[in-house]
Amino acid sequence: MRRVLKDLKIMLLANLWIVPVLAALIGALFYFVAPPPPMHARMATGAEGGNYRLFAEKLKTQLAREGFELSLVPSAGSRDNLERLLAEQPAVQIALVQSGLERQLEDADRARLHSLGAVYQEPLWLFYRKDIALERIADLLPLRLALGSVGSGTRAASEAILAANAISPTQYSASWQDLGGNKAAAALNAGELDAGFFVGPAENTRVQQLAANPALRLANFRRAAAYEARLPFFKRVTIDEGLLNLAQNSPPQTTVTLSPVATLAINQDFHPGLVPLFLEASREVMKHGTLLDPAGAFPSAAPRTFELSGAAEHYYQNGLPLLQRYLPFRIASLADRYIILLIPLLVVLVPLLKAVGPLYRWRIRARIYRWYKHLREIDRQLDAGTLPARLDSEVERLEQLEDELAKVEVPLSYSNELYELHVHLRYVIERLHTLQRRRATQAGTLG
Repeated sequence: MRRVLKDLKIMLLANLWIVPVLAALIGALFYFVAPPPPMHARMATGAEGGNYRLFAEKLKTQLAREGFELSLVPSAGSRDNLERLLAEQPAVQIALVQSGLERQLEDADRARLHSLGAVYQEPLWLFYRKDIALERIADLLPLRLALGSVGSGTRAASEAILAANAISPTQYSASWQDLGGNKAAAALNAGELDAGFFVGPAENTRVQQLAANPALRLANFRRAAAYEARLPFFKRVTIDEGLLNLAQNSPPQTTVTLSPVATLAINQDFHPGLVPLFLEASREVMKHGTLLDPAGAFPSAAPRTFELSGAAEHYYQNGLPLLQRYLPFRIASLADRYIILLIPLLVVLVPLLKAVGPLYRWRIRARIYRWYKHLREIDRQLDAGTLPARLDSEVERLEQLEDELAKVEVPLSYSNELYELHVHLRYVIERLHTLQRRRATQAGTLG
């Protein structure tokens, strides 16, 4: 057992060179690998109590199950969210944005943002008082109309509808108001407004209250196909009879409206490793669908607003990365990244480890063979006849080498080579002793 331990010690000492090599390779691996995804992010959501906020709160709860912290930042709406994402030093990395708003950005700004896909439909609802005849959008001009608050997705959608009907901001009626959300709904219910645009899911409390008001009616966009052709971020949505309120049978007949989609938009500060985590959490939030969205329909890569993130495209094509299907996100994301980078490391390590054996044999034999250099020099001097002048000192030197050689340790498997060196060294010493005796004999004869 002691001999085995000694051989092991010799082997380890002989291969100590591999330690700094491995340290350098591992150091390079950690230096060049991208840092792991952060476990926190900030998201612009819209106003408190709004649709974006409600979705974001559900998303936050779902992410918290993976140990991820999502901070929600209130905003004025979609336009404000875009401005926050595009800020010089953005305080948010992700936001909900209504499709269609990307058309208002410069190409350079649009290129700075990416989409993770649509997460739900948010139809445009035009409610108006039942005693008003509303056949075309132009019929809104003399009415008291809520356009939606400035910076909101509602305002962007209503302006797009008006522009498609050749109604520019300079033609807006003085009775039209920059009002949206709960304030606009309250004014419409109270009779202070004649009509109002609203954006949100069918389940939205505001939409439900307006649908339940028997004094109001939901506008039918009978030219939806024409709007779709001109405004591709709108999609035709059919609201079946009674869908909004069965008790009030609202709407009283099948009605058509238009719908943009709520899109998850990210800026360059959003870590790509978080994309599968957010999309899977969004899928969990939307797994039961809505009144208008079938279960499992969202998140969806289409319709496309900003360029789809590469990681999002991979998710839609292949689903979650393999390890994230079975491991917690923090562990799986680290493993995914390092496994990929370990491949080139293994490519280097395999030939390196193959070289350990030959290098080890060379280092052990070098302990033995270095002694032969001196023996060979003495042999050459003996053959050349140049040694007698310092014969005594060479004998003394070789005997010292013999003592040193007795202290040399090599593994048991190399002992035969060590003992051969002992024999060869003793052989040369004996030759020198023989030469010494011959010289002494010659000196005595001459005397």
